[in-house]
Amino acid sequence: MTDHFSWLVRLLCCIGALLVLPIQPTLAAGAADQANSQQFQPLNNAPVWREVRSGDAHYTTVKGVETGVLIQSGGQTWRALRNGPVMLYGGIAFCAMLILLAVFFKLRGPIMLSGAKTGRLIHRFNTLERASHWAMAISFCVLAVSGLVMLFGKHVLLPVFGYSLFATVAVVCKNAHNFIGPLFILSVAVFIVLFIKDNIWQSIDALWIRKAGGLLTGEHVPSHRFNFGEKTWFWLGVVGLSTIVGVSGLVLNFPNFEQGRWVMQTANIVHLIGSLVVMTLSLAHIYIGSIGMESALDGMKTGYVDETWAREHHELWYDEAIKTQPATQSAAGMPVTARV
Repeated sequence: MTDHFSWLVRLLCCIGALLVLPIQPTLAAGAADQANSQQFQPLNNAPVWREVRSGDAHYTTVKGVETGVLIQSGGQTWRALRNGPVMLYGGIAFCAMLILLAVFFKLRGPIMLSGAKTGRLIHRFNTLERASHWAMAISFCVLAVSGLVMLFGKHVLLPVFGYSLFATVAVVCKNAHNFIGPLFILSVAVFIVLFIKDNIWQSIDALWIRKAGGLLTGEHVPSHRFNFGEKTWFWLGVVGLSTIVGVSGLVLNFPNFEQGRWVMQTANIVHLIGSLVVMTLSLAHIYIGSIGMESALDGMKTGYVDETWAREHHELWYDEAIKTQPATQSAAGMPVTARV
């Protein structure tokens, strides 16, 4: 039995030796090739570059975040995302919203008042509320235009403007974007504080949801100072997306706090996606507040709205306003202070 076992061990050793022998010349050849590559092309070989691209930090006399990393491969991932799906799908969504609103306006037209204006005006927004809204709106438009130029300008404007003019436009847009951004964040914060109490969802908002706000049928749906659509835009667009865009923008605007390149790249992608979403959705808000609804802009222009508009679009708020201060002025159109 012992003889058989020793014979089996010898057989396995012989088989193993036969399998290893062909590998040795290959290893020797690989080592020789590597040595030749090092001799004639120093540092120009696969193992060295694999180590360089690994992202591991090595020694350098320059001290700072990531200064020991020669090549940060994540930059290629960031570039591929920014110039690929983010730009493609973001551009498609933005253009699709523009087309959708144009078609809707062509088919539906503006939402007109059912009754004639009475000339009696009800106070809707005070000076501070209107100032915060316009500060936010104007800064938003500047940021949107400058951001779109920086994102799509190379493909859309450069062939038309040429390199010199486009370079000037891009520099102006970049500086405007960097300096207006913090002002937008401040105006958003003030706007949230002023309007948060009137944007809490209530049970009556369920009726607005069921009837889609009467956008398609023209039916009047009662609501308080703001309807469900306006409240949703407040929480989604102003509180949610604007906060995300603002925080990520500050990370990009102030790179002097030693945030690494990975943080900056992530913040840039988050900033781009959030900005494209909020810009796309804001088109619907701008449409309704301008050409999509009769007299919708009056409240933010003068602070006052006609009694008919208040009754048809915000009936519950109108009822409360009338109790506070009856709109008794005649058709002369004298303002009637009715605050809620």
